[in-house]
Amino acid sequence: MLSERRLEVLRAIVQDYVGTEEPVGSKALTERHNLGVSPATVRNDMAVLEDEGYIAQPHTSAGRIPTDKGYRLFVDKMAGVKPLSSAERRAIQNFLEGAVDLDDVVARTVRLLAQLTRQVAVVQYPSLTRSAVRHVELLALAPARLMLVLITDTGRVEQRLVDCAAPVTETVLADLRARLNSRVVGRRFADVPPLVQDLPESFEADDRPAVAGVLSTLLETLVERPEERIMLGGAANLTRFNHDFPLTIRPVLEALEEQMVLLKLLGEATDSAMTVRIGHENFHEGLNSTSVVAVGYGSGDEAVAKLGVVGPTRMDYPGTMGAVRAVARYVGQILAES
Repeated sequence: MLSERRLEVLRAIVQDYVGTEEPVGSKALTERHNLGVSPATVRNDMAVLEDEGYIAQPHTSAGRIPTDKGYRLFVDKMAGVKPLSSAERRAIQNFLEGAVDLDDVVARTVRLLAQLTRQVAVVQYPSLTRSAVRHVELLALAPARLMLVLITDTGRVEQRLVDCAAPVTETVLADLRARLNSRVVGRRFADVPPLVQDLPESFEADDRPAVAGVLSTLLETLVERPEERIMLGGAANLTRFNHDFPLTIRPVLEALEEQMVLLKLLGEATDSAMTVRIGHENFHEGLNSTSVVAVGYGSGDEAVAKLGVVGPTRMDYPGTMGAVRAVARYVGQILAES
């Protein structure tokens, strides 16, 4: 374990390097920070930090920069995230409250995160398996063709066509719509199948095939699909950090193009806690020079999806974590009120 003084030296090195983009020397540390010790003591502390792998010398200059291990200790020992100003909080709330539907909420969230953090923003759409049914609508497109519209409590809308073997009267359609909603509204997707399995038997024999077709389509819609949707924005922000990536940012951009990589980066949606993965902690080789800050969001206590940012390891961690957490909280409030 490092002493509190050496932790303070490490914090100062991280803060200065993030702020100046220049390797940090002992003289600069003692001039900028009230460490309460002599430059010689700071040099000794830096030597210990380097020996233990928390900082490194990028070239022959006297300065040092944090390593992945150093950033990790800095994040783990942080007293707290940087709070947003009241003006920033109002701006976030006003911007997100203007959204007209779920797609707009996600698009606005991506833009907002990218602007606030000046990193790449990644937002996952609410997962179907963690959603509940808000409403099921049935519309007649033709005598024997229906449209099933499933609306979730997170604002997600799924539409499916149902082709029936025979025409369906408006009376039967209205009856089915009412009975379906009485059984499934407010229920989690996983709980729906047993609630509707006996529904066809409650209709006349001639109408049962159409009812069964609607139920089959509904149950297929409720099954989680592997291609969870995700939206990304702010990739152009990476060009500001060209010198933070070895040789080129191309491996980072290529990794960010893969949807499954992004989903793995964010982690399990049910985990609402904030996660910070730094450098080589990221499983994808193309992202070994980046850090990922992610947190769950939802309309209640349980997260229904995750959002976060990807940027260079030389990142303002307290500020980024504060922004990501604040945006997630506002998105959750909007979903709860929608």
